[in-house]
Amino acid sequence: MANFQTLIVALFISASVFQSVVVHAMISKSMYFNWGAQHSSMNGEDVQLVLDTTSGSGIQTKRSFLFGSVEMLIKLVPGNSAGTVTAYYLSSIGDKHDEIDFEFLGNSSGQPYVVHTNIYTQGVGNKEQQFYLWFDPTADYHNYTIHWNPTAIGWYIDNLPIRVYRNYQSEGIAYPNQQGMRVYSSLWNADNWATRGGLVKIDWNCAPFIARFRHFRARACKWDGQFSTAQCSSPSPANWWTSPIHKQLSSGKQGQMKWARDNYMIYDYCKDAKRFNGQIPSECSKAQY
Repeated sequence: MANFQTLIVALFISASVFQSVVVHAMISKSMYFNWGAQHSSMNGEDVQLVLDTTSGSGIQTKRSFLFGSVEMLIKLVPGNSAGTVTAYYLSSIGDKHDEIDFEFLGNSSGQPYVVHTNIYTQGVGNKEQQFYLWFDPTADYHNYTIHWNPTAIGWYIDNLPIRVYRNYQSEGIAYPNQQGMRVYSSLWNADNWATRGGLVKIDWNCAPFIARFRHFRARACKWDGQFSTAQCSSPSPANWWTSPIHKQLSSGKQGQMKWARDNYMIYDYCKDAKRFNGQIPSECSKAQY
């Protein structure tokens, strides 16, 4: 009987720990407007962000996370979206913030969207990779996922990986693993740089611009301060992101990523020697997947 009671207590503790670190939450329960609420909307699983001549808009999660997977279904601004940026990213706060980005750079009607990815560690970015999309992202919702664990960060579109950034902190290369980050989405005016380097401006006759979001899921570790770092990083069944299967892409996923990068990548900071005066960042010489 004593052994049975011990087992029950152990199972209860394990379940409590699991519930404390993994969050499955819909948008209306886990996010709120941080600007532009006056002309945007949130209803259950659905959000509309709006950009017009008065302002853009944005949402963020109520809490921070450290490691796991965050995903969102997004339907981008249709028609002439030149000069607009729809953003979906993780970020901490402060001058030394960490950040993992998806940004969708609008374009003139008939031209493809550009997917801009970047990563900041301790306030330093400059790790951009950009892609054209191989589908019309305005016709329907598509899944955009950021998978982040102590080993690597992966950017996925409809479950197809387009980029991996591995942890080489032991070799002096910064990696975001000490700061919890909230999830943000926004729609804003970036016509000073977003489309053809700022040459194409927003056509306000096309306003309002509307981006739609649904089915937000954060299967991630809740971060409540530095004491959470060890809890979120430790290998355990609850911390599924630490499982060996998440430390490296399968051969099938590597093949998918090679296809995307071979056919749709349009910019890679690792190949921009002129930008870095011939001193390519050290992570560029490391295996990433």
